[in-house]
Amino acid sequence: MVAEMATGCAREAMLLVRVILWMLSTKVGTFVLCGWLCVSSRFPYVFKFADMPLERREEVLKWWSKTRWLFPLKVTFVLVKILSHYSFYTTINEHSDNPSWKAIGYSVPDVDRPQEDLSEAAPSPSPRPLDSGVVETRSLDDAALLRSLMDKGLAVKADVSGPHHTVQCDVVIVGSGCGGGVAAAVLAAAGHKVVVVEKGDYFTAEDYSSIEGPSMERLYEKGGIFCTSNASTIMFTGATVGGGSAINWSASIRTPEWVTQEWAREHGLPVFGSPEYAHAMDAVCTRLAVTSGCREEGFQNKALRNGCEALGLRADAVPRNTSEGHFCGSCHLGCPTGEKRGTDTTWLVDAVAQGAVVLTGCKAERFVLESNPGKNGCRSKRCVGLVAKCMGDGITRKLRIEAKVSISACGALMTPPLLRRSGLKNRHIGRNLHLHPVSMAWGYFPDGTPEPRPLTGKCYEGGIITTLHRVTARTIVQTPALGPGSMASLIPWESGRDMKERMLRYARTAHAFALVRDRGAGTVGREGRVRYVPSSEDVEELRNGLRRALRILVAAGAAEVGTHRSDGLRLRCEGLRDEDLEAFLNEVTVAKGPMIPGSDTWALLCSAHQMGSCRMGSRPRDGAVDGRGESWEAEGLYVCDGSLLPTAVGVNPMITIQSTAYYVSKGIAESLAARVKKP
Repeated sequence: MVAEMATGCAREAMLLVRVILWMLSTKVGTFVLCGWLCVSSRFPYVFKFADMPLERREEVLKWWSKTRWLFPLKVTFVLVKILSHYSFYTTINEHSDNPSWKAIGYSVPDVDRPQEDLSEAAPSPSPRPLDSGVVETRSLDDAALLRSLMDKGLAVKADVSGPHHTVQCDVVIVGSGCGGGVAAAVLAAAGHKVVVVEKGDYFTAEDYSSIEGPSMERLYEKGGIFCTSNASTIMFTGATVGGGSAINWSASIRTPEWVTQEWAREHGLPVFGSPEYAHAMDAVCTRLAVTSGCREEGFQNKALRNGCEALGLRADAVPRNTSEGHFCGSCHLGCPTGEKRGTDTTWLVDAVAQGAVVLTGCKAERFVLESNPGKNGCRSKRCVGLVAKCMGDGITRKLRIEAKVSISACGALMTPPLLRRSGLKNRHIGRNLHLHPVSMAWGYFPDGTPEPRPLTGKCYEGGIITTLHRVTARTIVQTPALGPGSMASLIPWESGRDMKERMLRYARTAHAFALVRDRGAGTVGREGRVRYVPSSEDVEELRNGLRRALRILVAAGAAEVGTHRSDGLRLRCEGLRDEDLEAFLNEVTVAKGPMIPGSDTWALLCSAHQMGSCRMGSRPRDGAVDGRGESWEAEGLYVCDGSLLPTAVGVNPMITIQSTAYYVSKGIAESLAARVKKP
């Protein structure tokens, strides 16, 4: 468990947990942390924590969870609670099974795949979509790496004595997700030799198991347990070829017009109100083959739609980058059917077909900046490439990738640290971070939910997001993907028995979340360090959205509803009167995180969308890069990911990020073409 915590938690948090666990292994330490609950009238009179009766240990944990000022104890409770429950429900045996799954009504979804012909005459496996351009560095040594790069058409200079092997190309891109994948395709199509540097690994539909624990570990940053520094928000972000598009829940929503107009008018970025940006969105939606609806909705989305209809509220179909018949509840773990069209199956395929090379298991360390003669002040430096380190054990030298243009596209949480390590100083680098904070409500629908709106199925079946309800211009309600481990990590713990009873309802518990287009902003420090506290205005929007989600679940026929607040706030719905519902909703709050002192309740927010931490600006004092995505400080260095966005979008930002990347990379291609034409 300690090893797992170390993956996703800050060093200080890990040190705290280690100290407290050590203290609990001693009688004196247990007395200090547990008080009289560890004392008995019988020998040996004072017990270590492990020797205390179960009931007393539970009392200690309840006290830690509620303490108002001793937040080290509260944080320890939260970390141990999250990791222990996540591990319990995601650990698998040699048969890829977990004994608890049957009890809670869960099974790994079956996927219809073509049966392999295992006879001797069977042809060799068909090539993967990126095989012609991918170099998987983890399994290579120096010699094999250099051969592979040369085989892919790259100019390579080996250095047996120095620290670097040198690789030459036209464009180097860090990251292969929504920004990097699009940029690679556009620039390769323009005739440039492109190298994509990706620290994650390459997987295809055949590799995706839909098993929560192993899938999260290899597809998500920090294995899916990536918290803000104050432990108030869990962030989910991709760390594989395809980036966030490989784990996106399929929602493919165009940038709302009021958002593009705001960016054009208030942020001095007219491109967002121009035909160019509209064309970029058209091109992206065409390449992803975005569809406008689905033929059959899953359990959670049916509950959301039924509740909206019962209340006379509007429920909109969500466009998706899948077929209308796609009924997959596992797209957040990599789509096992291959129907979801992420950058790994679209833009990157286009890129490698035009000669692009994708280096996996390769982490960017810094961009290489040199002085820019003749430039004083703005862009006094120029970027000439990138230094990267292959993460496998067999490669002993770093790579110096020399390029005419360098692009950071590693996402809003990773681009700021990379730019800072490279020596950039603009004050907007790492600031203005928006997270689309999410707060969740749940409703339990026993089997046999009566007419007029019977609900069949299980919570993990069917498309993840197919219905959207808009509460206000800034708040929407949708449904999430929560495997057993994720749900157990987020729901309240009141006692061991209560936790088991909650999980026994897993398959028939529908979740709905409120998502806010946040105006408050956080910061990104060094890698892995994110600070974020939603503004009071954002919290009030979240509260109103959460109340609306609960109303919808009640109207859909839930037997019981509740929130994720630590005190287990819930309401039984049988015989419910209107005044009882209103009284309950008046109690609903969006509690602060566990490290915020002064309250005996707390809750965790979630974020799957990170934006704005290197935003575009019309002047250096307004943004980290200009309206074309180029750094104000270094010529030839661009940003091309979600960190570019001036504000939060208010809906899933995948189409917005890809469209912005399309526009930026088209501009880069024009700039490179203009260089060639110069005498």
